[in-house]
Amino acid sequence: MLSPLDRKLLRDLTKMKGQIFAVSLVMACGLAMMIMTRSLILTLESARASYYQSHAMADIFATLKRAPLSVADSLSTLPGVATVETRVAVNVTLDLPGITEPATGHIISLPDDGGPQVLNRVSLRSGRFPLPDERREVVLGESFAIENGLHPGDSLVAVINGRRETLRICGIGLSPEFVFEARAGETLPNHKRFSVMWMNYRALAVAYNLDGAFNDVCIDLAPGAQPEPVIEEMDRILAPYGAGGALTRKEQASAQRLDDELRVLHSLSVAYPLVFLSVAAFMVNAVLARIVRLQREQIAQMKALGYSSRQVGVHYLKFVMVIGALGTFMGGIGGRWLGEGLVSLYTMFFRFPSLVFTMDYSALGLALFISLGASTLGVLTVVWQAVKLAPAEAMRPEPPADFKPSLFERIGLTRWFSPTFRMALRNIERRPWQAIFTAAGLALATGLMVLPGAMSDSIDYLLTFQWNKQQRQDVTVFLTEPTSATGLYDLEHLPGVIRAEPIRSVAARLKFGHRHRKLSVTGIEQGANLNRLLDSKGHALVMPEEGLLMSEALAKVLGARIGDEVTVEVLEGRRPVLSVPIRGLVTDYAGLAAYMNLGALRRLMKEGDTVNGAHLALDHGRWDEFMRSLKDTPRAAVVMVKRDQLAAFRETTGKSIGIIRTLYFVLATIVAFGVVYNSARIALSERSRELATLRVVGFRLSEVRGVLVSELAILVLASLPFGLLFGRGLALFIMSSFSTETVRLPILINRSTYAIAILVVLAASALSFTLVSRMLGKLDMVGVLKARD
Repeated sequence: MLSPLDRKLLRDLTKMKGQIFAVSLVMACGLAMMIMTRSLILTLESARASYYQSHAMADIFATLKRAPLSVADSLSTLPGVATVETRVAVNVTLDLPGITEPATGHIISLPDDGGPQVLNRVSLRSGRFPLPDERREVVLGESFAIENGLHPGDSLVAVINGRRETLRICGIGLSPEFVFEARAGETLPNHKRFSVMWMNYRALAVAYNLDGAFNDVCIDLAPGAQPEPVIEEMDRILAPYGAGGALTRKEQASAQRLDDELRVLHSLSVAYPLVFLSVAAFMVNAVLARIVRLQREQIAQMKALGYSSRQVGVHYLKFVMVIGALGTFMGGIGGRWLGEGLVSLYTMFFRFPSLVFTMDYSALGLALFISLGASTLGVLTVVWQAVKLAPAEAMRPEPPADFKPSLFERIGLTRWFSPTFRMALRNIERRPWQAIFTAAGLALATGLMVLPGAMSDSIDYLLTFQWNKQQRQDVTVFLTEPTSATGLYDLEHLPGVIRAEPIRSVAARLKFGHRHRKLSVTGIEQGANLNRLLDSKGHALVMPEEGLLMSEALAKVLGARIGDEVTVEVLEGRRPVLSVPIRGLVTDYAGLAAYMNLGALRRLMKEGDTVNGAHLALDHGRWDEFMRSLKDTPRAAVVMVKRDQLAAFRETTGKSIGIIRTLYFVLATIVAFGVVYNSARIALSERSRELATLRVVGFRLSEVRGVLVSELAILVLASLPFGLLFGRGLALFIMSSFSTETVRLPILINRSTYAIAILVVLAASALSFTLVSRMLGKLDMVGVLKARD
């Protein structure tokens, strides 16, 4: 049975249901974001852990030129090594019917006996594995098969070591090694143009003169073993065979991309909800402060009837508990709904055998605790006022406010203003803390509106910067092996080629102090203009005769600056080691990169006019002719078409950020309306007697509305500059959390974004003012004037 205080609580909640719902909704928005992100983290981490364990994801990976299979015995005896699996891995060109541009296949060998792989086992989605004696059967990657409508039993043409071969698809599969499936050097998946494939070892090894040898190896460590000593010994053993340096699982491209996404989600699960909860705390403070002021007499009566100060305090804290519980309930429902909708976005980037949304129910308890904690902190002072209020003092009306002229009136700034406007200024000045809290909530709501626009501005700038200013080539071609100048000559003389700029990339490890990164140092000609190196202002950098240009992100990772010397350990050829100064920093938004003058890099490698790729500008009228010729070019291993990369960006990153931006915009709009509406309702409730008195003494309804609306309008306008400043800081923080070593967002906020934020807040304010003005028109003046203060 409900106690008298609980029945009173229910009556008060019923009377204030609009405001209670508004506050709970704002709180629910923040909690929904927290529950959604934490549940997505749980979903991805659970799927990753299960997939890696069930399909034996390796701990260490290494690629090399060619080593006899007997070398695997040396690797297996290293301390800490549990399992070694050798294989052949090559890139091939795929010729798909009806598609002009060539696709790329990355073929990995399967055990020749038809048995399962030891490490990185393929998850067969349909069909079967190749039969032991079959030389032209392959298992095709699921993403590529879906995008191109391929099924077991279909065929496709591949250029394998210069020979066109027709391969028959016997199965469709996935691998834990390629959860994020993209070509080497690309940071976005293009499932229509790239696929991982699996083929019998002997069929692949014979085609590339690797029978009895391997060029790729993966290792599983024994429990408790550390990877660093194993990698050091692996590099020593494999160095004579052209190894480019072993990688840990964290450094492997697919695993690193998944780790980056989880890192972003962890940041978002804290920062964005914190803003919503701060707004909700301000709103709860305002609501409860209003209740305590209006219920002074009731507080006195409760204490006179024997209720203790503790019981009175708990009674008012129950308002907070109801708001927190309602916010958590709505936030839980909203978080689950949003999570189930957004988990499908991750299938554009990451491929698991099963990716089913998993609700993090522990987040519900955490959400309830956080919501109650934030709300309680917001009302502690108000509850303390109710607790310490003596019965005799509470029975007296609240002391009348000081209605002396406001500061602006005393200094003569309001002589041309209307009486209603001066009343609004006086009311704000006599309750400064209430005005500050209201303005703070409005500023936070305004700041939330800046973030969605800033994300849109950043994407628009990135598209212009990367695909118009920086990348001017139409196609980039990488060759199967570094070759002499004849390789560039062959590419230059393909049909439709207008300009060709050579590339020579060399695998290296860059060190500065105790930090290091393994990447490719790319040599480009001085004056190259197809793939330009730009600074932060979009100006082209001049390639120096000596020294390095490196991406700003790489310099930050290494902790180096212009003028510092970094150690470059080349991981191929003669493997020279030398110190090279940093001559400039390049602004880019994908991966880590380092560049050298092509001539200087060739001198470093002690080689002639070697190239392993080229950027090409094409005559678009001969596009199809060029692509047909390129498909028949044996040396072409990887072909990157700029317009395909742009389409892939729009389909994946652009689409996903667009959805998130829309979500943020909707939530921010809800908060803006909720804050203004709550403030207007509180002002109407507190000043109903004053406003009714003005009507009785002859003020028109429009003038009375002007008093109330002017006060709120002043607070809204005063909060806008602070809100825009806060919004800029929030956008910088959130978009910085999106930036990783693999993908980054430029941070740019246009004036139009600030203008839209202001317009939305003003529109939400106008709607709230309209609703409250209607309530003012229906005010029972006789009833209000009869009520005691």
